[in-house]
Amino acid sequence: MDLLRLITCGNVDDGKSTLLGRLLYDTKSIFEDQWDAVQRASERRGDTGTNLALLTDGLRAEREQGITIDVAYRYFATPRRKFIMADCPGHFQYTRNMVTGASSAQLALLVVDVRNGLTEQTCRHAFLATLLRIKHLIVCVNKMDLVGFEQAAFDRVREQFMAYAARLDTADIQFIPISALQGDNIVTKSAAMPWYEGAPLLYTLETVYVRNDANHVDPRFPVQTVIRPQDPAAPEFRGLAGQVASGVFRPGEEVLHLPTGLTARITAIHGPAGPVAEAFYPMSVVIELDRDLDISRGEMLARPNNQPTVGQDLDVLLCWLGTKPLEPARRYVLRHTTCETGCLIREVRYKLDITTLHRNQDGTPLTMNDLARVSLHTAVPLFFDSYKQNRQTGSILLVDELTNATVAAGMIR
Repeated sequence: MDLLRLITCGNVDDGKSTLLGRLLYDTKSIFEDQWDAVQRASERRGDTGTNLALLTDGLRAEREQGITIDVAYRYFATPRRKFIMADCPGHFQYTRNMVTGASSAQLALLVVDVRNGLTEQTCRHAFLATLLRIKHLIVCVNKMDLVGFEQAAFDRVREQFMAYAARLDTADIQFIPISALQGDNIVTKSAAMPWYEGAPLLYTLETVYVRNDANHVDPRFPVQTVIRPQDPAAPEFRGLAGQVASGVFRPGEEVLHLPTGLTARITAIHGPAGPVAEAFYPMSVVIELDRDLDISRGEMLARPNNQPTVGQDLDVLLCWLGTKPLEPARRYVLRHTTCETGCLIREVRYKLDITTLHRNQDGTPLTMNDLARVSLHTAVPLFFDSYKQNRQTGSILLVDELTNATVAAGMIR
């Protein structure tokens, strides 16, 4: 079965956690002890009925304040597909948490309260989702029961969003009118909205086509480790272990080693269950070559006629995650695929206002949740593609070398 990674995003109190709770409940993906705990928590809070949002809002602070703070991951499956769902917070001060959840998602559920329409935070999350190259966006127009399931209210939100979406880099946008609280158009079609001719949400999630979303054109294999037999009596073996970042690798094909530029041919590819005929993202495999090359962790295999960019100067769109502001004179540790090296931030070109999309060049330091375009210089050359071309080889993390805390996530331009 396919695996679909999705997030919920949107403004606070628009019903994101309730929507995920409804999906879990209606697909019978909740254990009895979980359901009992949620019922007891709902009674303590004085809620009328069982609060489905508590299925994802598990932190004590979240239940006390009635908001989502951290990204909550939940798992469920149907006969057609497996799902990993990330419930992202809606408050502006937790924008960095939303970026974390969206960084690996293939689809975004943008939840909109039909009474409020598009808000500043709704636009902010829609922009971030497309900036992080999430190619599928489903706008769930929620709380239709509070407007009498009127089509005019749904159409008004759709028109508002399509006007804003003209500025976004996305092609697949769908709209579904729902009531997460009552379950309308979640698993089955709602009789209260006969004017809606589309499929319910779960069927849409089961059938959305995501197999072509990964980059199968540019072969990239970051080497994680070199495997050698520990038993002296074992036959000679030297394999390169790692996860395929993009493209397809097959036995008999010629590959190029970076940074040396030397070539070799693949003699065999080993998966967890034995030899495989081809390897592609996100498979973790061991590759054997027909000649012994001096290869170590952080280096890469590519194709002679399809190579990544090699360089030490990067143009990066950076999201600052740290609680302390950026210190331009400090040295940070940069992590890219399996490579780890030191780096310096040479210039902050501008900060991006993700609400208005205006560029701010006032020179103020980067603080938590800021998005900025910066220039980086690394201690050793990296083998990278643009994030737009390849999410795996186009993304980086910055780590404070003193505290080992992740302070920024970046997308190479």
